[in-house]
Amino acid sequence: MEFKTDIEIAQACEKKNIREIAAAAGVDETYLEQYGNYKAKVDYRFLKDKADVPDGKLVLVTAITPTPAGEGKTTTTVGLADGLRKIGKKSVVALREPSLGPVFGVKGGAAGGGRAQVVPMEDINLHFTGDFHAIGAANNLLAAMLDNHIQQGNALRIDPRRITWRRAVDMNDRQLRNIVIGLGGKANGTPREDGFDITVASEVMAVLCLSADISDLKTRLARIIVGYTYDDRPVTAGDLRAQGAMAALLKDALKPNLVQTLEGTPAFIHGGPFANIAHGCNSVTATRMALKLGEYAVTEAGFGADLGAEKFLDIKCRMAGLKPSAVVVVATVRALKHHGGVAKADLGTENPEALEKGLPNLLQHVQNITKVFGLPAVVAINRFPTDTEAELTLIADKCRELGVNVALSEVWSKGGEGGVELAEEVVRLCGQPNDFTYSYDLDMPIRDKLNAIATKIYRADGVDLLGSAPRQLKQLEELGFGGLPICMAKTQYSFSDDPAKLGAPRDFRVAVRNLKVSAGAGFIVALTGDIMTMPGLPKAPAAEKIDVDENGVISGLF
Repeated sequence: MEFKTDIEIAQACEKKNIREIAAAAGVDETYLEQYGNYKAKVDYRFLKDKADVPDGKLVLVTAITPTPAGEGKTTTTVGLADGLRKIGKKSVVALREPSLGPVFGVKGGAAGGGRAQVVPMEDINLHFTGDFHAIGAANNLLAAMLDNHIQQGNALRIDPRRITWRRAVDMNDRQLRNIVIGLGGKANGTPREDGFDITVASEVMAVLCLSADISDLKTRLARIIVGYTYDDRPVTAGDLRAQGAMAALLKDALKPNLVQTLEGTPAFIHGGPFANIAHGCNSVTATRMALKLGEYAVTEAGFGADLGAEKFLDIKCRMAGLKPSAVVVVATVRALKHHGGVAKADLGTENPEALEKGLPNLLQHVQNITKVFGLPAVVAINRFPTDTEAELTLIADKCRELGVNVALSEVWSKGGEGGVELAEEVVRLCGQPNDFTYSYDLDMPIRDKLNAIATKIYRADGVDLLGSAPRQLKQLEELGFGGLPICMAKTQYSFSDDPAKLGAPRDFRVAVRNLKVSAGAGFIVALTGDIMTMPGLPKAPAAEKIDVDENGVISGLF
């Protein structure tokens, strides 16, 4: 029987019991906390007990600027890990957890596709092990304690007009972007403006993903700034004595989730900050576990390399002391033709001229990885049946001019077997020394760090601070936050802050309209352009096609 959809392929897979996957990976049952037969959490004590075990090679999978044509980054990540196993290498995957927002919205899930998926895909794309619910609950507990403190006398003298902490829900719901709370009289609280962020944009999500253990988690939670007093002093979650209860809600969520690929490769799926509005990487804990268990730990960062990869390298690697051995940049012929100006309906037609016009997008991402960050890279072309030899040759020739090879990836249709060519090139690259460096130094002023990212990575002419951003920059440096890394909140659809500028635009400036410290996570968030921290549903949301039958079998989920 030929299965046509991702969910049909995933449901037909004969999954191994998660205890078998753990045992084969080298995880003793004493560290395993099962969630049914196919999911388990691994206790963070594992890392302390395995501190002397040498790490494997860290491989980052990133991509070109995303388009409606699709690139297949997660599919390639999963297929590469399976491909490494095909050539006799012990590999482990580390991915982010999907958010319900895009699952029910437009982007889709984050479990891969075709023959390169992680399973159980329905669970992973829906409630999974409850991590996001715990993160949302911890976020909203802090919000409730903050408003209760004001209601009960406001001993800290918090200015209700200067509260920066927002509530969170893991759903695309534009109605909640801006709300008024505390209506209905004195007994119902102090009226003020508020709003919701999607859970993946919550600082609690970033804190969880960057914390090493419970103690580190509590320390980071206590540092979260929720607002300012009438005399401009920052107020923290620690001032509200909220960190203990928040950590109690998060103690299980902090443990990485272990599942498997369709081919039985161990996969950690843990944490899920978006890369356009947050730092876009799975948890440090999951990545470290993958490094302890595999010769090769294959991970990904969200959206294009200008967002996810930049934050993975400048924020996550810097904080966690990680050093990648190789980077895979995923592209498709279709997506590059879209960057060259071809409409979605015409992407299946051979068009070398449009492909050549779109290629600068790929080449800029590659140059950023190899020249700015000093890392070896390979371009993985996620192959479609409509791709022609002339188009594939053109990409290979242009990449070779930059000293980078191209590997065809057919993991969607062939699984690990279709990722062997890519796996062999990754192994070759991992055997080479590299000159990994960051795109900016931490001791640079905030404005200089913003400019470094904008000019080196985006190729902008510079950054303009608009509205309240200049005042916020001055305040952040006066409060001692000037030495933190930068987390750019920017559209994923362009190197610029304008989603309409495709390809590799030039002669533009990046507008930063808001600067906010995430003191718990340990970075400064710079909001650019019209980026929002609460998306909305599209005109025809994916939720309209999702259903479940009387036996509990889910359909319509991709």
